[in-house]
Amino acid sequence: MADSKPSKALPIVVGVDGSPESVVALRWAKKLAGPLGATIKAVSAWRSEVVFAPYSIPEWDSETVVRELHAKALVDAFGNNPPAGLVSECLRGQSAQVLIEAAKNAQMLIVGSRGHGGFKGMLLGSVSSACAAHAKCAVLVVHADNQSLPEQVSTGMGTQQQDADNASGYI
Repeated sequence: MADSKPSKALPIVVGVDGSPESVVALRWAKKLAGPLGATIKAVSAWRSEVVFAPYSIPEWDSETVVRELHAKALVDAFGNNPPAGLVSECLRGQSAQVLIEAAKNAQMLIVGSRGHGGFKGMLLGSVSSACAAHAKCAVLVVHADNQSLPEQVSTGMGTQQQDADNASGYI
């Protein structure tokens, strides 16, 4: 008989930046955590840029802002029903590096793709591209324009194309 509690399996790490994409990433993680027997580790990154006067903004507290965005994203994704075993971290550093490091001992890393770099509308943003290229685990990149989740997570019984279509939301 299957136990409904998450096991000691490696976690799913989710990059959280407060964007609609990161909320969708959290929802995907919740959907996948059960079948994978995983817990979810929600990770946000912050860093303070060195700015010289007269352009510095001394009141700006990037850590506080990131923690507030992180907390709001968790509520937006899960409401008052967070997944069992959810771990929440806000770490100082460059986003891609923090996520890659956090996912070293994970079975999956899920990130959103905003594509707001130099070419708006690109399929991958700089953080998701870096994570896909350098993470040592599976990486799922989600887009906010497809908020629906598959009714049933693929168990590997379908064809590779069906599994790819399900993972990308094209069902």
